[in-house]
Amino acid sequence: MGEVEEGTQQENGRLMLVDGLAEKGPKSLTSSSGQQVSNGFTTSTPQSPREGPGTAASSGGTASGPGGGTGSSVPLGGLRTLVVQQTSLERPRETWSKKMDFLLSVIGYAVDLGNVWRFPYICYQNGGGAFLLPYLLMAVFGGVPLFYMELALGQFHRSGCISIWKHICPIFKGIGFAICIIALYIAFYYNTIMAWALYYLLSSFRPTLPWSTCSNSWNTVNCNLYMSTDHNVSWSNSSTSPAEEFYTRQVLQVHLSPGLHQLGSVSWQLALCLLFIFTIVYFSIWKGVKTSGKVVWVTATFPYLVLLVLLIRGATLPGAWRGVVFYLKPDWQKLLSTTVWIDAAAQIFFSLGPGFGVLLAFASYNPFHNNCYKDALVTSSVNCLTSFLSGFVIFTVLGYMAEMRHQDVDAVAKDAGPSLLFIIYAEAIANMPAATFFSIIFFLMIIMLGLDSTFAGLEGVITAMLDEFPQTLVKRREWFVFGLVCVCYLGALSTLTYGGAFVVKLFEEYATGPAVITVVLLEVIAVSWFYGTNRFCNDIEEMLGFYPGCFWRVCWVAICPCFLLFIIISFLAFPPEVRLFNYHYPPWTTVLGYCIGVSSFICVPAYMVYHLLNAKGHYLITHTHPQSATMKAILKETRLGLCHQQRYSMRMPCITK
Repeated sequence: MGEVEEGTQQENGRLMLVDGLAEKGPKSLTSSSGQQVSNGFTTSTPQSPREGPGTAASSGGTASGPGGGTGSSVPLGGLRTLVVQQTSLERPRETWSKKMDFLLSVIGYAVDLGNVWRFPYICYQNGGGAFLLPYLLMAVFGGVPLFYMELALGQFHRSGCISIWKHICPIFKGIGFAICIIALYIAFYYNTIMAWALYYLLSSFRPTLPWSTCSNSWNTVNCNLYMSTDHNVSWSNSSTSPAEEFYTRQVLQVHLSPGLHQLGSVSWQLALCLLFIFTIVYFSIWKGVKTSGKVVWVTATFPYLVLLVLLIRGATLPGAWRGVVFYLKPDWQKLLSTTVWIDAAAQIFFSLGPGFGVLLAFASYNPFHNNCYKDALVTSSVNCLTSFLSGFVIFTVLGYMAEMRHQDVDAVAKDAGPSLLFIIYAEAIANMPAATFFSIIFFLMIIMLGLDSTFAGLEGVITAMLDEFPQTLVKRREWFVFGLVCVCYLGALSTLTYGGAFVVKLFEEYATGPAVITVVLLEVIAVSWFYGTNRFCNDIEEMLGFYPGCFWRVCWVAICPCFLLFIIISFLAFPPEVRLFNYHYPPWTTVLGYCIGVSSFICVPAYMVYHLLNAKGHYLITHTHPQSATMKAILKETRLGLCHQQRYSMRMPCITK
C-alpha cells in the first residue's frame, strides 16, 4: 500500500484540496486526448478558464499536481491524477457595497419613532436626569451585550434568523420562525403610523395648516384655540384643541367607531397613504442590501438634519428653557421605584432592537473579518445619544407650549406615543412662524424614521426565508418580496378602519413586547449554555483576532438572561393598563392580546417537538471531535468567500484487473 498525503493549496483566490491514496500498480496509465484512466472512464469535466496548465493530467508522461511544476510530478506507473471541477451549490452571498451602508442601515433600524416620542416621555416621567442612571446601566449590562452578540452571530455564521440555528442548536430553530411572525405583526401596525404622518405631510402643503383653526368641517363646538389671545374664550374639561380634533376626527375618524367590537369601514385616504408607503418599501428592498444600502443614505441621515434644525428653532422659542429644566431636573427618590428600572430596561431593549432578526441578517452580509465589536459600540452609542438629543427637541417645544398656554410643562406633556407627535408637537408647529416649512420637514422626518425600521424588519424576514429555502426563493426574490409586502398591506387593513387606532394600540402592547423578550431570552440561553460561551468566543476570535473579555462572557452567561427575565416577570406581574383617548379596553381584549403574543412564541415549543419526533437514532448527546487542520482551512476560506468554486485534485490508486 502507498502512503496518505494530505495538504491544501490556494491558487487564483480558490482553495484546492489534495487528499488521496497512492497505490502502485503493474499497469501503466496511458494518457491520451480523451484523458482516459485505466478503468476506462474519461475525465471530461470542464475546467475553469482561469486554471493553468498544471492543473490537469499531462499527456507528456507525467501527472502534474496542483502547482503545475516538476517538483510535484508523479510517474504514470504510480499515481494518477483526476481533476474534478466542483461548483458550489450555494450562490455567492451578497455583501454590502460599502461599510457605511451597513452602519447607516443598523443606525436607521435602531433609531426609530420610539426614540422621538417614547424616550423623552419616559425620561421625565421617571425622574428626569435621574433616569439616565438606570438607563445607562441597563444599556451597558443588558442592551449592548445583546446587540454585540447578534452582530457576531450573524457575521460568523452568515445566515438569517432561521438557518442560523442549524449551526448553533437545531432544536431551537423555532426561534427563527417566531421572530418572522413577530416581524409581520410589527409590519401590520407600524407602517400605519407612517400613513398617518404621510396624511399630515400632504395636508401641510397649504398656507394655513388645517389643524390650526376651528373653522373646518370636522371641528365641533368644543374646539377652542389654546393659543388664542382672546381673553373672552372660556375653557372647560370638554374643550379640545384644533390639533386634537384634526387627529382624532379627520385623520383617524375614531369617533365613528365605538371600540374594538365594531371597527367600522376602511378609510380610503389612509389606505392610499399606506399603499404609497409600501410601494416605497418594495422598491427599496426588492433587490437586496445593494439597493436598501443606498436608500438609507437619505432615510438615515435626513432625520438628524431635521432634528438639528428643530433643536435650534426650539431653543429660540420663549419658554424653551422651562421645558429643558423639566426634562433634566433629577428626582433621585424615583430611583427607589421598581417601575423606573423596568421602564429603563424595556426602553433600551426595544430601542436597540435585538431579537427581531434584523441584526443577524444585516451582519450576515458583512465580510468575515469585519470588526463587528466596534460596530456594536458605535451604533448603540449613536442610538442612545439620539434618544437623549430627541428629548431636547421635544421639550424645548413643550416649554414653549406651556409658556403660551400659561400652564405647567407637566400639564402639556401628559400624553406619550403618537399623540405627542400628532397633537402636541403638531399644534406647536402650527403656531410657529414658517409653520408650513417646519411641518413638512417634521413629518417627512417621521416617515423616514419609520421607513428605515420597516426596511430592516422585512429584510430580516426575507433573509431568513431565502437562506432557509434557497432553491425555491433565491431566483424569485422580487416576487417573494412582492408577495410579502402584499401580505403586510392586507394584514394592516384592520388598522386603517375607523377604529384602527385601537388595533394599533393592541398590537403595540401585546404582539411584540412579551413575545420578543421571551424569544431573546431563549436565544441567549441557547448560545451561552448550549452552543457554549467558549465556542462562541472562539468564533469571535477567529473573526476579529481577539478573545472577548471577561465582562462580555459574564454578561452573556448570567447578566443578560437575568436582565431579560426581569423584564418578563415585571410585565407579567404588572400588566400595562391599555387605554387610548377615552376608550378603556374591555377585559376580553387582554385575552385576545395574550393570544396574539402566544401565536408567535408557540413556534418554539412546537418545533422542539417536531425536531425530536423526526430525529434519527437515539436521544444521545454525542461528542463533536475537533476539525482537522485541512477542514478548518476549507471552512475559513469558505467564509471569506473564496470557495464559490473548488477544485479537488484527487490522486487515485491504479485499478488493475
